[in-house]
Amino acid sequence: MTEFGAIFDWDGVIIDSSAQHERSWELLAAERNLPLREGHFKRGFGKKNEVIIPDLGWATEPAQVAELGARKEAIYRELVREGGIEPLSGVRELLVALHDAGIPCAVGSSTPRENLDAIMEILNFREFFRAIVSGDDVTHGKPAPDIFLLAAERLGMPPGRCVVFEDAFVGIEAAHAGGMKCVAVATTNPLDQLGHADLAVASLREITVPRLRALISNP
Repeated sequence: MTEFGAIFDWDGVIIDSSAQHERSWELLAAERNLPLREGHFKRGFGKKNEVIIPDLGWATEPAQVAELGARKEAIYRELVREGGIEPLSGVRELLVALHDAGIPCAVGSSTPRENLDAIMEILNFREFFRAIVSGDDVTHGKPAPDIFLLAAERLGMPPGRCVVFEDAFVGIEAAHAGGMKCVAVATTNPLDQLGHADLAVASLREITVPRLRALISNP
């Protein structure tokens, strides 16, 4: 049996697209003449659009929420394709090390599948991931553990043998709710605020396969 599985959140762990996401909300608000209160982006970080849009007061009717969410993500993909994007520090090296060690990897993200596919293509990362679970695949987004539990299932790994890589508070909560270890990356939140994760690092350059083996073996 494979020793453990690795499940990666996407935004803030593999890439830092927070500027593009925040800008896409601003452009959509301007396009549709919708209000956008201060602090909206941090409040909604890591959550599904189906939660964010009603919270913004923009819509509650499911079809309207879905249409606004789809438009927001289309704007985001336009921004990324125009400006390009790079993986965060240490990401490529860790994915190569996990691949070489035979550790199966999955994406477990609230990000819509179209966004994941677009950036997988830009970064040429598809070979590293055995499974991809997006916000489109589950009803309940983070902090519910559904995304990570489905990713573990698709890897064929029990949740207790999985390590989740996260940057958002709701993601750390979701990992623990699923019975998984969590490595938090200080991309979005300061390192000193990530103490509730099992391990917190400034970047994935600090992570090695032996360090993950030690983490997963520690009860």
